Amino acid sequence: MNLGRRQQQSDTPMAEINMVPMIDIMLVLLIVFMITAPLMTHAVKLQLPQTDSQPNKVENKPVFISVDAVGQFFLNNERLEKNALESKIATLAGSVNTPEIQLYADQSVAYSYVAELLGLLSRYGLHKISFVTHPAEK
Repeated sequence: MNLGRRQQQSDTPMAEINMVPMIDIMLVLLIVFMITAPLMTHAVKLQLPQTDSQPNKVENKPVFISVDAVGQFFLNNERLEKNALESKIATLAGSVNTPEIQLYADQSVAYSYVAELLGLLSRYGLHKISFVTHPAEK
């Protein structure tokens, strides 16, 4: 039995495709994709811990900035428009002792308002920011 050998010698090209190497490559690629596919997902499911935190010791008088559920800004419980808030933040940044900013954000506020406020504070060099939360119920 002559497996793989031609019965007759002729100058015609062989019209058969050897499938074994192609199948081997496809199986290796399949295994590689099966291993890497779970690593490529972007959704991360987190259950963040609830902890008891101790109050921070404040050296200077802190500045309270609040963002309510509809995106209105408050500086020390005084409602301000965005332009007025920016001018007040600019004066705070120009002071000798930069104060700590305590940020109160409603849990249902859109993240874009908080990100906008953080960008504004960062633009003026105010990086001492505390996010104020309520302690976890036991």
